[in-house]
Amino acid sequence: MLKITNLKKSYNNDIVLQIKDLTIEPGINWVRGSNGTGKSTFLKSAAGVVAFEGDIELNTRTSIKKQSVAYRKLVNFAEAEPIFPDFLTGTELIRLFATAKDAPKKQEEYFIETMKMESYVSDPVGTFSSGMLKKLSLLLAFIGNPSLILLDEPLITIDTESIKTLYSWITEQSIHQGTGFLLSSHQVVESQLLPAVKELLVEHQTLKYV
Repeated sequence: MLKITNLKKSYNNDIVLQIKDLTIEPGINWVRGSNGTGKSTFLKSAAGVVAFEGDIELNTRTSIKKQSVAYRKLVNFAEAEPIFPDFLTGTELIRLFATAKDAPKKQEEYFIETMKMESYVSDPVGTFSSGMLKKLSLLLAFIGNPSLILLDEPLITIDTESIKTLYSWITEQSIHQGTGFLLSSHQVVESQLLPAVKELLVEHQTLKYV
């Protein structure tokens, strides 16, 4: 799914993440580690949100450095603490993402309904609670036809029922669409709700399979 080669990320000349050579397997992968170990940095690097040295290649043919536009079209990302322009409505943001990702018509309706967002999705996001913002961010990560979805701390700020709904989205997308997932979380991922999860550990400034 992802081949990482000589990745190095530094802040103020301090190396925070360094991965020499790692292939992340297809399917659902849980990137775990304590706070401050580099989980978010890795996901943001893989999403193309932050610059880094080295390269990441998707499905052996699309490089984030050499085919950056094509890569970003295939990779969706939801941040741990999403921030959107207050004046835009949730519906307007969904339309923007759907256009950018060439999403199937009315694809978002299933996600809005199952996450129970109908009552507020048309309101300005400046009126959203943190949980509402999180649900919108997760929805946007599923828009289009992504080969890979990156979810940074997806289990925080949403209730238990919403977590179960998210698990069902991930399972269905993985099985029926073949989409790969990287979930970054310091919380335990419930294997009974999300089967066949492979664990990656971030420690000592690098990433490896457990």
